[in-house]
Formats: sequence, C-alpha cells, structure tokens
Amino acid sequence: MSLQSTDQIADLITRIRNAINVGKTEILVPTSRLKVGVVEVLAKNGYLADFKVEEGKPRGLLKVVINEAGTNAKINEITKVSKPGRRVYSAADELPVVKSGRGMVIVSTSKGLMTGREAKKNRLGGEILVKVW
Repeated sequence: MSLQSTDQIADLITRIRNAINVGKTEILVPTSRLKVGVVEVLAKNGYLADFKVEEGKPRGLLKVVINEAGTNAKINEITKVSKPGRRVYSAADELPVVKSGRGMVIVSTSKGLMTGREAKKNRLGGEILVKVW
C-alpha cells in the first residue's frame, strides 16, 4: 500500500468506489485529517456505516466500514468535484443541489468540512470537494 498520493481525497473516493463495485464491506487507507473529515461527514449523513482511526508507524490507518455484512451500500455514486488542476469554489447561495436533494456535496469552508445544506444554513461558501448520492 502506497503512503504517497497526489490527491488524497481522490484516492479515498476511488478506494470506496472500487470496494463497493466488488462487494467489499470495509477498506483500509492511510490516514490524514482531511480523509477523516470527509469520512466523518459521510458517516454522519448515513452514507457509510462506521469508521475508525488505527494508530501506527509511520502513519496510522483509517478503517472505513462501507456497509454491514448482508446489506447493500448506501452510496450509488461518489465523485470528486474539485481537482488539483481545477479547483471548484462556490458562494453559499450558489452551492449545487444533488439529485433534487437526495444527494449531497461536501464543502471545505472556513469553519471546516460540512455538507452543502449546512454551508447554506451557515451562509458559508468554499471549495466543493465531493458529490455523493
């Protein structure tokens, strides 16, 4: 498992998408504060079953439980919106709505990571990281 990645969030999303496609229920990824923040938002909104940070040397591991055994994954599609070559920013009143409100975007704001709905409520704009439904 490689510890270096150009785009950490894209790597995390790709691992989640690949695990869902082959029927895995959990994955292990090298941890970072940004990955933990994204997974925390996904778990809080019901898209992931659970997550746990395991300490280690030189870097800890993030154990992501996508769904419980015997159940289907709640994620139908997950994509990275803002990329290293093209960052996507949005004001609070221009944040996108995914699938008529059935999905969500994760936004990096000055107050931390939050869903697009929370960012609109708090009147905060920022970088749109992930779109999921």
